[in-house]
Amino acid sequence: MTPSSGSTASASDAEPVESSAVESSPPEDEPVEPLSSEGNSVEPIASPEPVDSTLSRWYRLPSLSGAWVALVLACLSMTPSLLPRPGLVQGTVAGITGAIGYGLGLIGAWLWREFAGRRQVRRGRRRSWQIFFVAGGALLVVFFVLGQYWQRQSRTLIGIGSESLGSIALMPVAGLLVFALLMAIARGLRWLFRRLADSLTRWMGARAARATGWLAVALSVVLLVSGVLVDGVIAVADRSFALQDTGTSSDAREPTTALRSGGPGSLIPWDTLGFQGRNFVGRGPTEQQISDFNDSPALAPIRAYAGIESAPEDVESRAKLAVDDLVRAGGFDRKYVLVAGTTGTGWVDPGALSSVEYETGGDIASIAIQYSYLPSWASIAVDQQRAREAGRALFDAVYERWSQLPEGSRPKLLLFGESLGSFALDAAFSGEADLRNRISGAIFAGPPWFNPLHKEFTDQRDAGSPEIQPVFRDGRVVRFASDPATGIPPVSQPWGTTRVLYLQHASDPVTWLSTDLIWSRPDWLSEPRGADVNPNMTWLPVITFWQVTMDMLEPVDVPPGHGHRYTQEYVAGWAAVIQPPGWTPAKTDRLRAIVMGFEDKG
Repeated sequence: MTPSSGSTASASDAEPVESSAVESSPPEDEPVEPLSSEGNSVEPIASPEPVDSTLSRWYRLPSLSGAWVALVLACLSMTPSLLPRPGLVQGTVAGITGAIGYGLGLIGAWLWREFAGRRQVRRGRRRSWQIFFVAGGALLVVFFVLGQYWQRQSRTLIGIGSESLGSIALMPVAGLLVFALLMAIARGLRWLFRRLADSLTRWMGARAARATGWLAVALSVVLLVSGVLVDGVIAVADRSFALQDTGTSSDAREPTTALRSGGPGSLIPWDTLGFQGRNFVGRGPTEQQISDFNDSPALAPIRAYAGIESAPEDVESRAKLAVDDLVRAGGFDRKYVLVAGTTGTGWVDPGALSSVEYETGGDIASIAIQYSYLPSWASIAVDQQRAREAGRALFDAVYERWSQLPEGSRPKLLLFGESLGSFALDAAFSGEADLRNRISGAIFAGPPWFNPLHKEFTDQRDAGSPEIQPVFRDGRVVRFASDPATGIPPVSQPWGTTRVLYLQHASDPVTWLSTDLIWSRPDWLSEPRGADVNPNMTWLPVITFWQVTMDMLEPVDVPPGHGHRYTQEYVAGWAAVIQPPGWTPAKTDRLRAIVMGFEDKG
């Protein structure tokens, strides 16, 4: 920028112009024509302009206003959320929120200058930075200490040990690296804008060139991220995880019984089931184990499964093949048929399957299909459509075959889904009446925030019931619980013959993460917290969203009964849904210990 008249500082001594690191910041101020004492224009004193090289644009000093807002948001990101955050995760949250804060600070400063008609002030800039480093450093230390206190609180609430010093030391390193990376990306986009705007000034005015340049860069980024980049990343990830799908876990055995897919006489070869499919049919309690537990004769449970390679054409052909194999194994001759929704990799919690098989005396057939190779957290982000299609295709195929049976000989239909698996089946029904008319019972565990029926039942809950444990229409069909062994409200109201149970922990980020967290306080943070949620957790715009997003990646190994871990809750949950005769709390305790041995996390 050309210095104003009267300036005695040389170009080399001049402070660098406050710069923007985000694409949405305004271009640098244009020179203001100096005026004489009479108000007339005067020629500015010639002074050499600083070299405006590409390198200088990348290494110029940051904006003071942006730095302050970045610091404040980074400090606030250390407040507690649903789960404890190790240093690496906390540093990532701080880096992201700090970069967002920097951009907000730039925009705010620009708006103030534009609307107040003020020029950018440079006097005292060095002193302002000194104040920033002293006061900002003190603020950072205070919040770092408070952050460690809050994290210890959260760890105590869910019952895990203290964080290591090495993990804590990673926090500032990760924060700075993430912040620097995002700043570099933003400055790169600004550089692209400047180059494009300079080129466009040959054909249009400067203001129009700037506006067109920003629009072109913004649209290019949106199209790249939402289209080419995302599709490419998904394709690469799919191929990568597909390689893992060819393996077999050490405790999964190829079936020697015709009651399992992949076994003798099966329509589905063992080597096409995929990693999780082989776990589904190659593990689980035996007829003898179920008999010993119940002290009565039992049946060997039936399990049918179709992997992607079993019928690679589409999910409808995969669902039909799985149902055909279920028919072959005699699945529709059992008392219960369980339709299981899977997560992206095709995983079904083995604890949930084992629990219901013990409680039904093995008189049950279970069926599931695979629709993706991606792990659960990635599937939640990009595989929702495939999950919906798979859930509908599987249930429709089962229901069509079930409807063809004589009314008196039809098995009871049950549903099960955890996480994205709950969404897969939740999306197959239109509402409470549809569930009541077509099934006998269901358990949906850790439902994501975008489950349509879960959202409907929660938003329309009875007055006075909290969001973390809502009551919907007096609980006549649908109920919610964190630990069903301690009661499923409303305990005073009768529960109908069709029982649908949602299991959701107050500390489960999969259930409570929502884009609404960016701009609005959720009811679950306005109402009393759950027992395992830090009482100091509060809603902060933008920050809470990123905190819960990182919580969803399961940064710590939470104990049973917290976060997104539901295995031990399935025992009491299925007992409440199917009401096995002679069931007692003592049996619940015994079976909990058994099914925890079947647990894995997909």
